[in-house]
Amino acid sequence: MEQAVLALRFAPELRFFLPPRHRRPLVRVGHDRTSSLGHVVESLGVPLTEVGPLRVGGHDVAPSYRPRPGDVVDVVPVRRPQRPPFTPVRFLLDVHLGTLARRLRLLGVDTAYDNDRDDDALVRQANDEHRVLLTRDRGLLRRKSLRAGGHVRGDRPEQQLRDVLDRFAPPLRPWTRCLACNGPLSPAAKGDVEDELAAGTRAAYDTFARCGACGRVYWQGAHHGRLARIVREAQERTTAE
Repeated sequence: MEQAVLALRFAPELRFFLPPRHRRPLVRVGHDRTSSLGHVVESLGVPLTEVGPLRVGGHDVAPSYRPRPGDVVDVVPVRRPQRPPFTPVRFLLDVHLGTLARRLRLLGVDTAYDNDRDDDALVRQANDEHRVLLTRDRGLLRRKSLRAGGHVRGDRPEQQLRDVLDRFAPPLRPWTRCLACNGPLSPAAKGDVEDELAAGTRAAYDTFARCGACGRVYWQGAHHGRLARIVREAQERTTAE
């Protein structure tokens, strides 16, 4: 049987996932008449986690739809802000997004992260704990067993944070999570933590918090100004939306 040709129109926001030869408004690819539309889209390099409605002839179709001769498919990005399948929204970040993980925790967003998890362990943890897996690994997002994921755009942490806030709009509760382990922070009396502080810190600061999970003690140290700026900019961004 002669192979059919399928035409797909990818939105500009999705074209960077495509191989360079396909980064144009209309992509024509061979179709074996049996593969699902979702399979075709992912075979071109676009994870379905990044795709919103698939439209044929102006009508939405499921990824399981089997294209017919003459179909022209519109592939659009997921709508922002996106409502994940899990409530409240919680994240798991892969090993390459450690700085982003700390910034999300600074904002009070429930963010799991470990720098030694392989892909299989990440998918299991995301599914078991009802978390959205955030990564820049397109292959990881194409795992069939993964329930919820998102590609993080941007090379720098500030770009990545803006992307996650714009896409998922998680509620922010700054200064409530441990940057090291994601545990909850609670106010701590100076007298209860002073034995763990350097002499200069005891003399300069009076307000402290402790992580209920790992016991780490926090105070407004030398980096507070930079951290406060990150918090302020994130709050302004989410409020503006």
